[in-house]
Amino acid sequence: MQSEIARQIREFIADNFLFREDRADLSDTESLLEAGLIDSTGILELVAFLESHFRIRMADAEIVPENLDSVQAITAYVTRKMGETAAAA
Repeated sequence: MQSEIARQIREFIADNFLFREDRADLSDTESLLEAGLIDSTGILELVAFLESHFRIRMADAEIVPENLDSVQAITAYVTRKMGETAAAA
């Protein structure tokens, strides 16, 4: 399941943020901020995607680089949030 989540996140990032021709690939651990792929507006787009696509709710305090700065970090965060949502149901 985690690999499918990572694939969907990677696809969203590629479709929305990989505009430069020299950026055809992105490693799972590469910082989206340091690579210049995402800015504050992009973070808001990413949050909206995660909330709608994975049906999770992100608190303002959770919108931090530790959760959203790489495909790996985003995947771990979404997996954790989906587990919390399932446990609460």
